[in-house]
Amino acid sequence: MTHRNIISPGQLAPDFELKDINGNVVRLSSFRGSKPIVLTFLRGFL
Repeated sequence: MTHRNIISPGQLAPDFELKDINGNVVRLSSFRGSKPIVLTFLRGFL
């Protein structure tokens, strides 16, 4: 497996959008420049 899409520290993350728990679409770029963002991706639920 090659890791061509690895993001280095300090590099901007690619923009994407997801729905929040209320069904509203949220874009990562809408937060750019306003506050730090921490992303966590869960692999599954217990």
